[in-house]
Amino acid sequence: MKKKVVQQKWKKKVFALILVVVLCFGSLLFMQMRYTHVLGLVSLQHQLVSQVQKPKIAFLFIARNRLPLELVWDAFFRGGDNNFSIFVHPRPGFVLNEATTRSSYFLNRQVNDSIQIDWGEASMIEAERILLRHALDDPLNDRFVFLSDSCIPLYNFSYTYDYIMSTPTSFVDSFADTKGGRYNPKMDPVIPVYNWRKGSQWAVLTRKHAKVVVEDDTVFPMFQKFCKKKPLPEFWRDQVIPADTSKIHNCIPDEHYVQTLLAQKDLEKELTRRSVTHTAWDISNSRDRERRGWHPVTYKFSDATPMLIKFIKEIDNIYYETEYRREWCTSKGKPSTCFLFARKFTRTAALRLLNMSVLGDFS
Repeated sequence: MKKKVVQQKWKKKVFALILVVVLCFGSLLFMQMRYTHVLGLVSLQHQLVSQVQKPKIAFLFIARNRLPLELVWDAFFRGGDNNFSIFVHPRPGFVLNEATTRSSYFLNRQVNDSIQIDWGEASMIEAERILLRHALDDPLNDRFVFLSDSCIPLYNFSYTYDYIMSTPTSFVDSFADTKGGRYNPKMDPVIPVYNWRKGSQWAVLTRKHAKVVVEDDTVFPMFQKFCKKKPLPEFWRDQVIPADTSKIHNCIPDEHYVQTLLAQKDLEKELTRRSVTHTAWDISNSRDRERRGWHPVTYKFSDATPMLIKFIKEIDNIYYETEYRREWCTSKGKPSTCFLFARKFTRTAALRLLNMSVLGDFS
């Protein structure tokens, strides 16, 4: 009799245990189904938002402190219909508030983890990576435009947006650097010489390529270690240059990094291999000593004329000497101007152009 009672109690315990397990499993299954349902709703919501709101362009400014051309950009962004976002990398600790900017578009748009940038050092490309990391947090940001604090827009927002979005490619000025002097053989085999590229840092990246830059953990460390500028005088053209420069590696990281990284990843077929930002390098016959250094020409008040802007806007091709390649500029399959932005402009020069209304109808 006692055995039967014990067996019945044991069976009840087993049954209760099985019931608990079944209930737990059922609860977990129910929670998983609910979770999947919620994820589906969130995904659907993102799709609906994407359908309602157009993809955005993220404008990534690398600045010293204030943005001297903020009023020009303020006029430009007024026609943006919220199809853009702005991120600014200033010096550490600098805040864009009502005391430091007169444009509401730039209020508090500084990144909070900026670093000190030294020209010609890897800190410049680290600043670009910081900007991209912040901009990628917004799933609607689909293109990423690097700009300096001396850049001006040449057209209104609508034209600029359509031009950039009309192609699935990134705009990256990239060409084979065959003249030597910049590639450091110590980069090999991580970065072989046949992947070494040069070009302007002022690129426009697709979201895919922006992620490649942010997630890179192989090429960037090599640049930090082996790509360093040569300590030459500011106006080295007035100095005697050593006859044998093959052993001197004058590597400017921001002129090589993105181009070389995308070549390493075999992504060059996904590029329009030119920049959309115009830069004038050197005026060899200029009497102005300031204009004959390493840096691009700076356009001052007296330079800011309708003729200058007309000249830049009429450029429809770019020739790459090292590749014997002429890049004819197109948009939507038709011949077009090459440049959407231009640099370097002083504040007075940019405001003069804005007041002349030669940069396009920003309304």
